[in-house]
Amino acid sequence: MTRAERPAARIILLDPSGRVLLFRFDPDDRPPFWCTPGGALDPGEDYPSAARRELREETGLDLDPGPEIARRQVEFITIEGVPVSADERYFLIRAPGDAIDTGGHTALEQRVMTRWRWFSLAELAALDEHYFPEDLAELIAQNAGAAQ
Repeated sequence: MTRAERPAARIILLDPSGRVLLFRFDPDDRPPFWCTPGGALDPGEDYPSAARRELREETGLDLDPGPEIARRQVEFITIEGVPVSADERYFLIRAPGDAIDTGGHTALEQRVMTRWRWFSLAELAALDEHYFPEDLAELIAQNAGAAQ
């Protein structure tokens, strides 16, 4: 299967209590899952700029993404049905509060990103639905001190 290259910036967003923000995706072709904010780079965009743009579009927050804390090479099929090989870069950001604004979501995001929630690490461990990245708790534990 030929896969499209998909560079993407993902954000591990922590509130002042250390909870992480995840969006629940309800696609038509697979079971629901939870995921961090983020998405594909626009042409000519670098990873930090994409992280800041995606954060603004998906949460309404305009914050500096700080340094990249992790990188993943993953293969999956996008919500639009495109097989991709994704080069995902992760940025850990501390939000000033727990309010977000999803008014910047695209029509597709409005359809499939049905809700959002802040999770403590204990709640994340007890979650009975898939979430991505699968090692999110470990990434938070290893890097929480580096958050902006």
